Amino acid sequence: MAGCSCFGQTLRNAAPHLPVRQHITKRTAAAMAGRSAALCSSSSASHADNAETAAVTATGGSRGRDAFLTRVVTAKKTSFIRAWEESEKAKAENKAARRLASVASWENSKVAEIEAELKKIHEQLEMKNAAQAEKRKNSTAAVHRVAEEKRAAAVARRGEEVIAAEEAAAKYRARGQEPTRLFGLGHQQG
Repeated sequence: MAGCSCFGQTLRNAAPHLPVRQHITKRTAAAMAGRSAALCSSSSASHADNAETAAVTATGGSRGRDAFLTRVVTAKKTSFIRAWEESEKAKAENKAARRLASVASWENSKVAEIEAELKKIHEQLEMKNAAQAEKRKNSTAAVHRVAEEKRAAAVARRGEEVIAAEEAAAKYRARGQEPTRLFGLGHQQG
């Protein structure tokens, strides 16, 4: 292992001219010591990958590593925000679909009740058919009118929830923060 040019050995010899803070050097040296033993026994393909990583690290030092880690953290936050946004939009769409289904079910049951009542009255009271039919038809029209109002309210609420989710996602993106709640659960940052 004395003549091995593995990642840890290469990193120690590659950039002696770069200024390195003392506390980072100790941590890096401890981490590299463990990695160098594993890397020396690895295959030639992973050895080539490690040599490439060593070249990037040697040229950029801790700044290159910090920049890479910053990009990884930023990508992770962006991914969480995107997932949260899609989750919120899906929740809003699902709520709206449930509301619309509920309104349709309510409308169908009311119309069925009114039509059954209309038929019963028609059979029993043929003489009063015209007055009673007019009354029930007005009730049906009122039910349809109320159902249309409820549909409009459900669609408007869905739009508001989608817009609110988009605005919240934009705010999180602007601040570079992750949502505190993700998929309806508290999100632990780590």
